[in-house]
This record gives sequence, C-alpha cells and structure tokens, in this order.
Amino acid sequence: MTDDTTSPEPEAAPANTSREPLEPHRGFARRHWGKLTLAAVIVVPVLIFWLWATIALSYSYSTGERVGYVQKLSLKGWLCKTWEGELQMSSIPGSAPILFEFSVRSDSLAHEIERTAGRAVSLTYEQHVGVPTRCFGETEYFVTKVREVTR
Repeated sequence: MTDDTTSPEPEAAPANTSREPLEPHRGFARRHWGKLTLAAVIVVPVLIFWLWATIALSYSYSTGERVGYVQKLSLKGWLCKTWEGELQMSSIPGSAPILFEFSVRSDSLAHEIERTAGRAVSLTYEQHVGVPTRCFGETEYFVTKVREVTR
C-alpha cells in the first residue's frame, strides 16, 4: 500500500522568464538630467551676469575731476532708478558750453549735489567701462565726490 499522506515537495522560485534585462544602476546625471538642464539654463547665465557686473563696477578705467555748474540732476528709470545729471563746463566766457553727463549711485551724494545748485562745483568721478545694463547708470561716469569751488 502506498502512503498518500507524504508532504508535497516545495516549489522552486519561478525563474525570470521575461526577456527584459534587469535595469542597470543609473548615475546621478542620468537621474537628474531635467534639474541639471534647468540649472544650466538659468543659474549659469545669472552667475555670469553677476560676475560681469561685479567686475565692471569694482574696477575703474579712469578717474578724474570736472568743474562747472550742475545744469540738471534727476532720478530716472522705470524699474531701476538712478540719478542722472549734466555738468555745464565752459572754459571761455561766451563760448558754447560743453556738457558732461554723469550718474550718481548714492542718494546722499545726489542730495549733496542738489544742495550746491547754482554754484560752481568740482565733481570727482570714476569711469566704469562695460557696465552690463542701464540699471546701474545711464553713463559710464559715476560721481564719487562733490565739493564747492570758489572762483
């Protein structure tokens, strides 16, 4: 007589019968390519602009001094407000005046220039070549000091 009460043999684990290969481990760049592309498109140009503006505004090409009468000084701009002015210089009385256009980055210095309206002044300036936008000033001449001149 045969014994039917024997325990069945354990079934073996099913083999990988699919033909798809196992997915290999992907690197960081392949997993985050979208974020890295976005960073390259936005962050890199912003970083280049910031570096360009910092260098252009930190180093002056030339410095100098102009003497004359401030003809105009106004706060201009839609989004970026800057102080822009004109200094009327005349070397010979009765000759056509020469205008020197300048920008002022400091509000307190602009108010000091306004205070000397109608009097001869000496403006000390720095020339910054290659400033990236007009947000920093419409001219490349930035006034750093003002003093009243007695003639």
